[in-house]
Amino acid sequence: MARHRYLIALGSNMRHPRHGAPEAVLRAAFKALDRKRLTLEAASRIIASAPHGPSRRRYANAVAIVHTRLRPPRLLRRLQRLEARFGRRPGGMAWGARVLDLDIVLWSGGAFAQEDLVIPHPLFRTRDFVLRPAVQIAGKWRDPLSGLTLNHLNARLTRPRPALRAHPSRTQPRHGGP
Repeated sequence: MARHRYLIALGSNMRHPRHGAPEAVLRAAFKALDRKRLTLEAASRIIASAPHGPSRRRYANAVAIVHTRLRPPRLLRRLQRLEARFGRRPGGMAWGARVLDLDIVLWSGGAFAQEDLVIPHPLFRTRDFVLRPAVQIAGKWRDPLSGLTLNHLNARLTRPRPALRAHPSRTQPRHGGP
């Protein structure tokens, strides 16, 4: 059976009764990703990011690279059980506060789609809180759909864009009579 390599995004914006603040939750999650048929290859630094959606709490975010023989659907179930062990409940408000959120972003097998799982993660290319830590440990990993490396995707997302200049004919007052 082949070994697969996965890029996993981690996020937390709630305290855990045992682990503490969100940053500590992610450090504990890194350890949990290095057990029982999962091998943690690399972990990014933990960054802070603004909340998306209705949550008002700032997030702690990071990414990890894990190796395993598990195929994507089985790894997804494994990650969901890990989230539950950290106190995440099924359902709940989308984009709401959570103790631990784990998402499969990429895998060495390329693209994968099933009703409850799509790899690459459909939104990762637009998420600074995923790409910024991802380039620390996997900058040369290529997105199987665009063919671009994570370094390139991050540069596209974060590069400064020139300010739009108004066309001179739109900024000049109009003269003339009624």
